[in-house]
Amino acid sequence: MKIIQKTGLVIFLIGLAIFTAVPLLGTFKLNQSSFDSIVTDKKIKSEVFISEITNNVVGKEFSGMQALSPVVAKALDNANETHIKNKEYAKKIYTSASDMAALIGKKSGTGFIANNKGIMWFLTFGLAIIGALMYILPNAILLGAKGIKNDGVYHDSATNKGWIAWMVFIFLVSFYLVLYFASEYAVNWTFLVDPISESLSGNPAGHWFVYGFMYCVVMSVMAARMYIKYRHNVYQMVRTTSVLFFQIVFAFLIPEIMVRLQMPYYDFKNAFPLDYDFFFQWNLKELLNSGGIGLFILVWGIVLTLVFVPVMVYFFGKRWYCSWVCGCGGLAETLGDPYRQHSSKSLFSWKVERWLIHGVLLFALVMTALTLYSFFAETSTVFGIKTSGIQNLYSLLIGSIFAGVIGTGFYPIFGNRVWCRFGCPLAAYLGFVQRFKSRFRITTNGGQCISCGNCSTYCEQGIDVRAYAQKGENIVRSSCVGCGVCSAVCPRGVLKLENGPEEGRINPTEVLLGNDVDLMDLVNKK
Repeated sequence: MKIIQKTGLVIFLIGLAIFTAVPLLGTFKLNQSSFDSIVTDKKIKSEVFISEITNNVVGKEFSGMQALSPVVAKALDNANETHIKNKEYAKKIYTSASDMAALIGKKSGTGFIANNKGIMWFLTFGLAIIGALMYILPNAILLGAKGIKNDGVYHDSATNKGWIAWMVFIFLVSFYLVLYFASEYAVNWTFLVDPISESLSGNPAGHWFVYGFMYCVVMSVMAARMYIKYRHNVYQMVRTTSVLFFQIVFAFLIPEIMVRLQMPYYDFKNAFPLDYDFFFQWNLKELLNSGGIGLFILVWGIVLTLVFVPVMVYFFGKRWYCSWVCGCGGLAETLGDPYRQHSSKSLFSWKVERWLIHGVLLFALVMTALTLYSFFAETSTVFGIKTSGIQNLYSLLIGSIFAGVIGTGFYPIFGNRVWCRFGCPLAAYLGFVQRFKSRFRITTNGGQCISCGNCSTYCEQGIDVRAYAQKGENIVRSSCVGCGVCSAVCPRGVLKLENGPEEGRINPTEVLLGNDVDLMDLVNKK
Protein backbone atom coordinates (compact mmCIF):
# COMPACT_ATOMS: atom_id res chain seq x y z
CA MET A 1 0.00 0.00 0.00
CA LYS A 2 2.86 2.40 0.75
CA ILE A 3 4.23 1.77 -2.76
CA ILE A 4 0.86 2.70 -4.28
CA GLN A 5 0.78 5.88 -2.23
CA LYS A 6 4.30 6.90 -3.21
CA THR A 7 3.57 6.17 -6.87
CA GLY A 8 0.38 8.20 -6.62
CA LEU A 9 2.28 11.12 -5.09
CA VAL A 10 4.79 11.09 -7.96
CA ILE A 11 2.00 10.97 -10.58
CA PHE A 12 0.18 13.81 -8.83
CA LEU A 13 3.32 15.98 -8.74
CA ILE A 14 3.97 15.34 -12.45
CA GLY A 15 0.42 16.43 -13.34
CA LEU A 16 0.70 19.47 -11.07
CA ALA A 17 4.08 20.44 -12.56
CA ILE A 18 2.73 20.26 -16.12
CA PHE A 19 -0.35 22.26 -15.10
CA THR A 20 1.89 24.91 -13.54
CA ALA A 21 4.09 25.14 -16.63
CA VAL A 22 1.21 25.32 -19.15
CA PRO A 23 0.62 29.12 -18.83
CA LEU A 24 4.15 29.81 -20.08
CA LEU A 25 4.00 27.42 -23.04
CA GLY A 26 2.26 27.42 -26.41
CA THR A 27 2.32 29.69 -29.42
CA PHE A 28 -0.03 32.50 -30.42
CA LYS A 29 -0.69 33.83 -33.91
CA LEU A 30 -3.62 36.20 -34.50
CA ASN A 31 -5.18 36.38 -37.95
CA GLN A 32 -7.07 39.38 -39.31
CA SER A 33 -10.54 37.81 -39.24
CA SER A 34 -10.18 36.85 -35.57
CA PHE A 35 -9.10 40.38 -34.69
CA ASP A 36 -11.98 41.84 -36.67
CA SER A 37 -14.39 39.72 -34.63
CA ILE A 38 -12.85 41.05 -31.40
CA VAL A 39 -13.27 44.65 -32.62
CA THR A 40 -16.91 43.98 -33.52
CA ASP A 41 -17.82 42.06 -30.36
CA LYS A 42 -16.16 44.56 -28.02
CA LYS A 43 -17.32 47.58 -30.06
CA ILE A 44 -13.80 48.98 -30.16
CA LYS A 45 -13.73 52.45 -31.76
CA SER A 46 -10.07 53.27 -31.18
CA GLU A 47 -8.24 53.57 -34.50
CA VAL A 48 -4.97 53.86 -32.57
CA PHE A 49 -5.43 50.50 -30.87
CA ILE A 50 -6.69 48.80 -34.04
CA SER A 51 -3.70 50.13 -35.98
CA GLU A 52 -1.10 49.06 -33.38
CA ILE A 53 -2.51 45.55 -33.02
CA THR A 54 -2.76 45.19 -36.80
CA ASN A 55 0.86 46.26 -37.28
CA ASN A 56 2.47 44.59 -34.26
CA VAL A 57 0.36 41.48 -33.52
CA VAL A 58 -1.73 40.32 -36.50
CA GLY A 59 0.13 37.72 -38.57
CA LYS A 60 3.07 37.50 -36.16
CA GLU A 61 3.89 34.46 -34.01
CA PHE A 62 4.54 34.80 -30.30
CA SER A 63 6.11 32.15 -28.12
CA GLY A 64 4.17 32.11 -24.87
CA MET A 65 1.88 34.69 -23.34
CA GLN A 66 4.89 36.37 -21.75
CA ALA A 67 5.82 37.55 -25.25
CA LEU A 68 2.33 38.54 -26.42
CA SER A 69 0.95 40.23 -23.31
CA PRO A 70 3.39 43.21 -23.13
CA VAL A 71 2.72 44.09 -26.79
CA VAL A 72 -1.05 44.15 -26.22
CA ALA A 73 -0.68 46.12 -22.98
CA LYS A 74 1.51 48.71 -24.67
CA ALA A 75 -0.96 49.13 -27.53
CA LEU A 76 -3.85 49.55 -25.09
CA ASP A 77 -1.98 52.06 -22.93
CA ASN A 78 -0.89 54.11 -25.93
CA ALA A 79 -4.42 54.19 -27.33
CA ASN A 80 -6.03 55.25 -24.04
CA GLU A 81 -3.37 57.91 -23.38
CA THR A 82 -3.97 59.36 -26.83
CA HIS A 83 -7.76 59.44 -26.43
CA ILE A 84 -7.60 60.96 -22.96
CA LYS A 85 -5.17 63.63 -24.19
CA ASN A 86 -7.50 64.44 -27.12
CA LYS A 87 -10.58 64.18 -24.89
CA GLU A 88 -11.95 61.38 -27.10
CA TYR A 89 -13.53 59.53 -24.19
CA ALA A 90 -15.95 57.60 -26.42
CA LYS A 91 -12.96 55.88 -28.03
CA LYS A 92 -11.32 54.94 -24.72
CA ILE A 93 -11.10 51.17 -24.11
CA TYR A 94 -12.19 50.29 -20.58
CA THR A 95 -11.14 46.63 -20.72
CA SER A 96 -8.00 46.00 -18.65
CA ALA A 97 -4.74 45.13 -20.40
CA SER A 98 -4.84 41.69 -18.76
CA ASP A 99 -8.34 40.93 -20.05
CA MET A 100 -7.57 42.26 -23.52
CA ALA A 101 -4.41 40.12 -23.75
CA ALA A 102 -6.45 37.12 -22.60
CA LEU A 103 -9.10 37.80 -25.24
CA ILE A 104 -6.53 38.08 -28.03
CA GLY A 105 -4.66 35.05 -26.71
CA LYS A 106 -7.83 32.98 -26.74
CA LYS A 107 -8.47 33.89 -30.37
CA SER A 108 -4.87 33.30 -31.49
CA GLY A 109 -3.79 30.14 -29.64
CA THR A 110 -2.06 27.59 -31.86
CA GLY A 111 0.33 24.67 -31.43
CA PHE A 112 0.21 21.49 -29.39
CA ILE A 113 -1.77 22.74 -26.37
CA ALA A 114 -4.56 24.39 -28.35
CA ASN A 115 -4.76 21.53 -30.88
CA ASN A 116 -4.52 18.60 -28.44
CA LYS A 117 -6.88 19.57 -25.65
CA GLY A 118 -7.79 16.01 -24.66
CA ILE A 119 -4.19 14.88 -24.29
CA MET A 120 -3.25 18.01 -22.33
CA TRP A 121 -6.28 17.59 -20.08
CA PHE A 122 -5.11 14.08 -19.23
CA LEU A 123 -1.51 15.20 -18.63
CA THR A 124 -2.67 17.87 -16.19
CA PHE A 125 -6.08 17.30 -14.60
CA GLY A 126 -6.09 13.58 -15.36
CA LEU A 127 -2.70 12.77 -13.81
CA ALA A 128 -3.38 14.99 -10.82
CA ILE A 129 -6.72 13.28 -10.13
CA ILE A 130 -5.34 9.75 -10.58
CA GLY A 131 -2.29 10.48 -8.45
CA ALA A 132 -4.30 12.09 -5.66
CA LEU A 133 -6.76 9.19 -5.49
CA MET A 134 -3.90 6.66 -5.48
CA TYR A 135 -2.46 8.50 -2.51
CA ILE A 136 -5.75 8.94 -0.65
CA LEU A 137 -7.72 5.72 -1.17
CA PRO A 138 -5.22 3.23 0.39
CA ASN A 139 -5.79 5.02 3.70
CA ALA A 140 -9.08 3.12 3.95
CA ILE A 141 -7.01 -0.03 4.45
CA LEU A 142 -4.05 1.49 6.27
CA LEU A 143 -6.22 3.12 8.92
CA GLY A 144 -7.61 -0.21 10.05
CA ALA A 145 -10.55 0.03 12.44
CA LYS A 146 -13.03 2.89 12.20
CA GLY A 147 -12.21 6.01 14.14
CA ILE A 148 -10.13 9.14 13.74
CA LYS A 149 -6.45 8.89 14.61
CA ASN A 150 -5.12 12.34 15.41
CA ASP A 151 -1.59 11.27 16.34
CA GLY A 152 1.29 13.08 14.67
CA VAL A 153 -0.60 15.96 13.05
CA TYR A 154 2.03 18.38 14.34
CA HIS A 155 4.90 16.13 13.24
CA ASP A 156 4.00 15.99 9.55
CA SER A 157 5.55 18.53 7.18
CA ALA A 158 2.28 18.80 5.26
CA THR A 159 0.13 19.58 8.30
CA ASN A 160 2.51 21.54 10.53
CA LYS A 161 3.64 24.38 8.29
CA GLY A 162 6.61 22.41 6.95
CA TRP A 163 8.09 22.68 3.46
CA ILE A 164 5.20 20.76 1.88
CA ALA A 165 2.69 23.16 3.41
CA TRP A 166 4.69 26.15 2.17
CA MET A 167 4.81 24.68 -1.34
CA VAL A 168 1.02 24.30 -1.28
CA PHE A 169 0.77 27.87 0.01
CA ILE A 170 2.92 29.21 -2.85
CA PHE A 171 0.92 27.27 -5.46
CA LEU A 172 -2.48 28.40 -4.15
CA VAL A 173 -1.49 32.05 -3.79
CA SER A 174 0.10 32.06 -7.26
CA PHE A 175 -2.98 30.46 -8.80
CA TYR A 176 -5.30 33.09 -7.30
CA LEU A 177 -3.00 35.93 -8.32
CA VAL A 178 -3.14 34.69 -11.92
CA LEU A 179 -6.89 34.20 -11.72
CA TYR A 180 -7.66 37.70 -10.43
CA PHE A 181 -4.84 39.86 -11.72
CA ALA A 182 -3.18 38.15 -14.71
CA SER A 183 -5.97 36.33 -16.54
CA GLU A 184 -3.96 36.26 -19.78
CA TYR A 185 -1.75 33.56 -18.25
CA ALA A 186 -4.81 31.36 -17.74
CA VAL A 187 -5.54 31.20 -21.49
CA ASN A 188 -3.76 27.89 -22.01
CA TRP A 189 -5.69 26.46 -19.08
CA THR A 190 -8.93 27.44 -20.78
CA PHE A 191 -7.99 25.37 -23.85
CA LEU A 192 -7.85 22.25 -21.64
CA VAL A 193 -11.48 22.57 -20.58
CA ASP A 194 -12.97 24.03 -23.77
CA PRO A 195 -14.77 20.77 -24.69
CA ILE A 196 -16.44 20.65 -21.25
CA SER A 197 -17.49 24.30 -21.39
CA GLU A 198 -18.85 23.97 -24.94
CA SER A 199 -20.88 20.92 -23.98
CA LEU A 200 -22.50 22.80 -21.08
CA SER A 201 -22.94 26.43 -22.13
CA GLY A 202 -22.10 26.20 -25.81
CA ASN A 203 -19.26 28.68 -25.34
CA PRO A 204 -15.46 28.32 -25.15
CA ALA A 205 -14.07 28.33 -21.62
CA GLY A 206 -12.91 31.47 -19.87
CA HIS A 207 -10.63 31.66 -16.85
CA TRP A 208 -13.62 31.69 -14.48
CA PHE A 209 -14.86 28.43 -16.01
CA VAL A 210 -11.41 26.96 -15.32
CA TYR A 211 -11.78 28.06 -11.71
CA GLY A 212 -15.27 26.60 -11.36
CA PHE A 213 -14.19 23.30 -12.89
CA MET A 214 -11.07 23.09 -10.70
CA TYR A 215 -13.19 23.93 -7.66
CA CYS A 216 -15.45 20.95 -8.34
CA VAL A 217 -12.55 18.60 -9.13
CA VAL A 218 -10.58 19.52 -6.00
CA MET A 219 -13.65 19.25 -3.76
CA SER A 220 -14.58 15.85 -5.25
CA VAL A 221 -11.08 14.40 -4.83
CA MET A 222 -10.62 15.74 -1.30
CA ALA A 223 -14.14 14.57 -0.42
CA ALA A 224 -12.80 11.02 -0.88
CA ARG A 225 -10.37 11.80 1.92
CA MET A 226 -13.21 13.11 4.07
CA TYR A 227 -15.27 9.95 3.49
CA ILE A 228 -12.33 7.82 4.63
CA LYS A 229 -11.29 9.92 7.61
CA TYR A 230 -14.79 10.44 8.97
CA ARG A 231 -16.34 7.14 7.85
CA HIS A 232 -17.43 6.37 11.42
CA ASN A 233 -19.51 9.60 11.58
CA VAL A 234 -22.78 9.75 9.63
CA TYR A 235 -23.12 13.52 10.11
CA GLN A 236 -19.78 14.18 8.40
CA MET A 237 -20.55 11.80 5.55
CA VAL A 238 -23.91 13.46 4.82
CA ARG A 239 -22.50 16.97 5.25
CA THR A 240 -19.68 16.29 2.79
CA THR A 241 -22.14 14.89 0.26
CA SER A 242 -24.34 17.96 0.66
CA VAL A 243 -21.65 20.55 -0.04
CA LEU A 244 -20.48 18.50 -3.04
CA PHE A 245 -24.00 18.41 -4.45
CA PHE A 246 -24.63 22.14 -4.04
CA GLN A 247 -21.25 23.08 -5.48
CA ILE A 248 -21.36 20.80 -8.53
CA VAL A 249 -25.07 21.14 -9.35
CA PHE A 250 -26.07 24.62 -8.16
CA ALA A 251 -22.81 26.57 -8.44
CA PHE A 252 -21.37 24.92 -11.57
CA LEU A 253 -23.80 22.98 -13.78
CA ILE A 254 -27.05 24.96 -13.48
CA PRO A 255 -25.52 28.41 -14.20
CA GLU A 256 -23.70 27.06 -17.28
CA ILE A 257 -26.84 25.37 -18.60
CA MET A 258 -28.81 28.59 -17.99
CA VAL A 259 -26.40 30.43 -20.28
CA ARG A 260 -26.99 27.80 -22.97
CA LEU A 261 -30.73 28.48 -22.62
CA GLN A 262 -30.18 32.23 -23.10
CA MET A 263 -30.76 32.99 -19.42
CA PRO A 264 -28.65 35.05 -16.97
CA TYR A 265 -25.76 33.22 -15.33
CA TYR A 266 -26.85 32.76 -11.71
CA ASP A 267 -26.04 30.60 -8.69
CA PHE A 268 -29.35 30.15 -6.84
CA LYS A 269 -27.67 29.27 -3.55
CA ASN A 270 -25.56 32.44 -3.36
CA ALA A 271 -27.03 34.96 -0.95
CA PHE A 272 -26.28 38.65 -0.48
CA PRO A 273 -23.93 40.00 0.89
CA LEU A 274 -21.62 37.11 -0.01
CA ASP A 275 -22.92 37.69 -3.52
CA TYR A 276 -21.90 41.32 -3.07
CA ASP A 277 -22.46 42.43 -6.68
CA PHE A 278 -26.09 41.26 -6.75
CA PHE A 279 -27.34 44.86 -6.45
CA PHE A 280 -24.71 46.43 -8.72
CA GLN A 281 -26.20 48.50 -11.55
CA TRP A 282 -25.00 46.21 -14.32
CA ASN A 283 -26.55 43.15 -12.64
CA LEU A 284 -29.87 44.85 -11.89
CA LYS A 285 -30.13 46.08 -15.48
CA GLU A 286 -29.28 42.64 -16.85
CA LEU A 287 -31.91 40.96 -14.67
CA LEU A 288 -34.60 43.51 -15.44
CA ASN A 289 -33.88 43.18 -19.16
CA SER A 290 -34.05 39.36 -19.05
CA GLY A 291 -37.82 39.12 -18.75
CA GLY A 292 -39.57 36.74 -16.38
CA ILE A 293 -36.53 34.69 -15.39
CA GLY A 294 -34.58 37.84 -14.55
CA LEU A 295 -37.41 39.16 -12.37
CA PHE A 296 -37.68 35.76 -10.65
CA ILE A 297 -33.94 35.77 -9.89
CA LEU A 298 -34.19 39.29 -8.48
CA VAL A 299 -37.14 38.41 -6.22
CA TRP A 300 -35.54 35.10 -5.20
CA GLY A 301 -32.27 36.84 -4.25
CA ILE A 302 -34.12 39.31 -2.01
CA VAL A 303 -36.34 36.65 -0.39
CA LEU A 304 -33.35 34.33 0.13
CA THR A 305 -31.45 37.04 2.01
CA LEU A 306 -34.24 38.63 4.04
CA VAL A 307 -36.53 35.67 4.75
CA PHE A 308 -35.15 32.23 3.96
CA VAL A 309 -31.69 32.73 5.47
CA PRO A 310 -32.74 34.02 8.94
CA VAL A 311 -35.58 31.48 9.24
CA MET A 312 -33.22 28.60 8.48
CA VAL A 313 -30.63 29.96 10.92
CA TYR A 314 -33.27 30.16 13.63
CA PHE A 315 -34.13 26.49 13.29
CA PHE A 316 -30.75 24.99 12.33
CA GLY A 317 -28.06 27.56 13.04
CA LYS A 318 -25.69 28.98 10.44
CA ARG A 319 -24.43 25.45 9.81
CA TRP A 320 -27.28 24.89 7.32
CA TYR A 321 -25.48 27.27 4.96
CA CYS A 322 -21.83 27.49 6.04
CA SER A 323 -21.33 23.75 6.42
CA TRP A 324 -23.98 22.21 4.16
CA VAL A 325 -24.45 24.57 1.18
CA CYS A 326 -21.75 27.22 0.78
CA GLY A 327 -19.04 26.62 -1.81
CA CYS A 328 -16.46 28.56 0.23
CA GLY A 329 -17.23 26.37 3.22
CA GLY A 330 -17.22 23.27 1.03
CA LEU A 331 -13.70 23.96 -0.22
CA ALA A 332 -12.57 24.75 3.32
CA GLU A 333 -13.99 21.45 4.60
CA THR A 334 -12.42 19.33 1.86
CA LEU A 335 -9.20 20.90 0.56
CA GLY A 336 -8.70 22.76 3.83
CA ASP A 337 -9.41 19.93 6.29
CA PRO A 338 -5.71 18.96 6.72
CA TYR A 339 -5.00 22.49 7.98
CA ARG A 340 -7.92 23.14 10.33
CA GLN A 341 -5.67 22.82 13.42
CA HIS A 342 -3.84 26.05 12.50
CA SER A 343 -6.80 28.28 13.37
CA SER A 344 -5.63 30.60 16.14
CA LYS A 345 -7.42 30.18 19.48
CA SER A 346 -5.99 33.33 21.13
CA LEU A 347 -8.15 36.06 22.64
CA PHE A 348 -6.41 38.58 20.37
CA SER A 349 -7.51 36.64 17.27
CA TRP A 350 -11.07 36.55 18.57
CA LYS A 351 -11.05 40.36 19.00
CA VAL A 352 -9.63 40.87 15.51
CA GLU A 353 -12.23 38.47 14.14
CA ARG A 354 -15.16 40.40 15.60
CA TRP A 355 -13.95 43.80 14.41
CA LEU A 356 -12.85 42.65 10.97
CA ILE A 357 -15.80 40.49 9.90
CA HIS A 358 -18.36 43.03 11.10
CA GLY A 359 -16.36 45.79 9.44
CA VAL A 360 -16.56 43.94 6.11
CA LEU A 361 -20.32 43.50 6.60
CA LEU A 362 -20.72 47.23 7.27
CA PHE A 363 -18.61 48.04 4.20
CA ALA A 364 -20.84 45.77 2.05
CA LEU A 365 -24.06 47.31 3.40
CA VAL A 366 -22.90 50.92 2.92
CA MET A 367 -21.67 50.11 -0.59
CA THR A 368 -25.00 48.49 -1.47
CA ALA A 369 -27.01 51.39 -0.05
CA LEU A 370 -25.01 53.87 -2.15
CA THR A 371 -25.35 51.60 -5.18
CA LEU A 372 -29.13 51.36 -4.89
CA TYR A 373 -29.45 55.09 -4.35
CA SER A 374 -27.38 55.84 -7.45
CA PHE A 375 -29.39 53.26 -9.43
CA PHE A 376 -32.82 54.72 -8.62
CA ALA A 377 -31.61 58.34 -8.69
CA GLU A 378 -29.83 57.66 -11.99
CA THR A 379 -26.62 59.28 -10.80
CA SER A 380 -23.05 58.01 -10.68
CA THR A 381 -22.06 59.88 -7.52
CA VAL A 382 -23.42 60.11 -3.98
CA PHE A 383 -22.18 62.91 -1.69
CA GLY A 384 -19.49 63.57 -4.26
CA ILE A 385 -18.26 59.95 -4.11
CA LYS A 386 -18.25 57.85 -7.26
CA THR A 387 -20.25 54.68 -6.63
CA SER A 388 -18.15 52.71 -9.11
CA GLY A 389 -15.01 53.63 -7.16
CA ILE A 390 -16.42 52.11 -3.96
CA GLN A 391 -17.54 49.02 -5.84
CA ASN A 392 -14.11 48.59 -7.41
CA LEU A 393 -12.41 49.06 -4.05
CA TYR A 394 -14.60 46.39 -2.43
CA SER A 395 -14.11 44.02 -5.37
CA LEU A 396 -10.34 44.40 -5.14
CA LEU A 397 -9.79 44.34 -1.38
CA ILE A 398 -12.56 41.98 -0.30
CA GLY A 399 -13.71 40.03 -3.36
CA SER A 400 -10.24 39.32 -4.76
CA ILE A 401 -7.49 39.72 -2.17
CA PHE A 402 -9.33 38.75 1.02
CA ALA A 403 -11.76 36.08 -0.21
CA GLY A 404 -9.45 34.63 -2.87
CA VAL A 405 -5.73 35.14 -2.36
CA ILE A 406 -5.78 35.19 1.45
CA GLY A 407 -8.99 33.30 2.15
CA THR A 408 -7.93 30.16 0.25
CA GLY A 409 -4.23 30.62 -0.44
CA PHE A 410 -3.42 30.87 3.25
CA TYR A 411 -5.05 27.53 4.19
CA PRO A 412 -1.74 25.76 4.97
CA ILE A 413 -0.51 28.58 7.21
CA PHE A 414 -3.50 30.14 9.02
CA GLY A 415 -6.09 27.36 8.81
CA ASN A 416 -8.94 26.54 6.48
CA ARG A 417 -11.56 29.11 7.48
CA VAL A 418 -9.65 32.38 7.27
CA TRP A 419 -12.27 33.97 4.99
CA CYS A 420 -15.26 32.44 6.78
CA ARG A 421 -13.98 33.51 10.18
CA PHE A 422 -12.54 36.96 9.49
CA GLY A 423 -14.08 38.26 6.27
CA CYS A 424 -17.31 36.73 5.00
CA PRO A 425 -20.11 39.32 5.37
CA LEU A 426 -22.79 36.63 5.00
CA ALA A 427 -21.20 34.67 7.85
CA ALA A 428 -21.37 37.81 9.98
CA TYR A 429 -25.06 38.24 9.14
CA LEU A 430 -25.80 34.57 9.90
CA GLY A 431 -23.78 34.85 13.09
CA PHE A 432 -25.93 37.72 14.40
CA VAL A 433 -29.04 35.58 14.05
CA GLN A 434 -27.40 32.46 15.48
CA ARG A 435 -25.96 34.28 18.47
CA PHE A 436 -29.19 35.96 19.56
CA LYS A 437 -32.13 34.11 17.99
CA SER A 438 -31.51 30.47 17.15
CA ARG A 439 -32.33 27.02 18.48
CA PHE A 440 -28.86 25.71 17.57
CA ARG A 441 -26.16 25.01 20.15
CA ILE A 442 -23.49 22.45 20.95
CA THR A 443 -24.23 20.79 24.27
CA THR A 444 -21.48 19.42 26.50
CA ASN A 445 -21.13 16.88 29.27
CA GLY A 446 -18.36 18.18 31.51
CA GLY A 447 -18.34 15.08 33.67
CA GLN A 448 -17.10 12.98 30.75
CA CYS A 449 -14.40 15.43 29.51
CA ILE A 450 -10.82 14.16 29.89
CA SER A 451 -9.25 17.42 28.65
CA CYS A 452 -7.54 15.76 25.70
CA GLY A 453 -7.88 18.99 23.72
CA ASN A 454 -8.88 17.36 20.42
CA CYS A 455 -11.98 19.53 20.15
CA SER A 456 -10.10 22.83 20.51
CA THR A 457 -7.23 21.68 18.31
CA TYR A 458 -9.51 20.85 15.39
CA CYS A 459 -11.93 23.77 15.72
CA GLU A 460 -11.49 25.65 12.45
CA GLN A 461 -13.20 28.75 13.82
CA GLY A 462 -10.71 29.29 16.64
CA ILE A 463 -13.13 28.44 19.46
CA ASP A 464 -11.59 26.99 22.63
CA VAL A 465 -14.18 24.23 22.80
CA ARG A 466 -12.45 22.49 25.70
CA ALA A 467 -13.06 25.51 27.97
CA TYR A 468 -16.80 25.01 27.49
CA ALA A 469 -16.64 21.22 27.74
CA GLN A 470 -14.75 21.28 31.05
CA LYS A 471 -17.50 23.42 32.58
CA GLY A 472 -20.33 21.54 30.94
CA GLU A 473 -21.52 24.72 29.23
CA ASN A 474 -23.46 24.88 25.99
CA ILE A 475 -21.51 26.45 23.14
CA VAL A 476 -23.36 29.35 21.54
CA ARG A 477 -20.99 31.39 19.39
CA SER A 478 -21.78 33.52 16.36
CA SER A 479 -18.65 32.22 14.62
CA CYS A 480 -19.48 28.51 15.02
CA VAL A 481 -20.34 26.99 11.63
CA GLY A 482 -21.61 23.72 13.12
CA CYS A 483 -19.15 21.57 11.20
CA GLY A 484 -19.36 19.01 14.01
CA VAL A 485 -15.71 17.98 13.84
CA CYS A 486 -15.23 18.80 17.54
CA SER A 487 -17.87 16.17 18.27
CA ALA A 488 -16.38 13.75 15.74
CA VAL A 489 -12.87 13.85 17.25
CA CYS A 490 -14.04 13.65 20.88
CA PRO A 491 -13.11 10.20 22.26
CA ARG A 492 -15.72 10.40 25.04
CA GLY A 493 -18.83 11.65 23.25
CA VAL A 494 -18.89 14.85 25.31
CA LEU A 495 -20.12 17.16 22.53
CA LYS A 496 -23.41 17.03 20.64
CA LEU A 497 -24.91 19.32 18.01
CA GLU A 498 -28.53 20.04 18.90
CA ASN A 499 -31.49 22.21 17.96
CA GLY A 500 -33.53 22.87 21.06
CA PRO A 501 -35.50 25.52 22.99
CA GLU A 502 -33.83 28.92 23.19
CA GLU A 503 -34.14 28.87 26.97
CA GLY A 504 -31.38 26.26 27.12
CA ARG A 505 -28.79 28.53 25.51
CA ILE A 506 -25.99 29.89 27.68
CA ASN A 507 -24.26 33.28 27.33
CA PRO A 508 -20.74 32.31 26.21
CA THR A 509 -19.27 35.62 27.37
CA GLU A 510 -19.44 34.34 30.93
CA VAL A 511 -17.29 31.34 30.01
CA LEU A 512 -14.79 33.31 27.91
CA LEU A 513 -14.14 35.87 30.66
CA GLY A 514 -13.63 33.18 33.25
CA ASN A 515 -16.60 34.21 35.38
CA ASP A 516 -16.92 32.09 38.51
CA VAL A 517 -20.70 32.24 38.45
CA ASP A 518 -22.26 28.79 38.11
CA LEU A 519 -24.10 29.24 34.83
CA MET A 520 -25.93 25.97 35.10
CA ASP A 521 -27.51 27.20 38.33
CA LEU A 522 -28.62 30.33 36.50
CA VAL A 523 -30.26 28.23 33.82
CA ASN A 524 -31.97 26.00 36.37
CA LYS A 525 -33.38 29.08 38.13
CA LYS A 526 -34.94 30.16 34.84
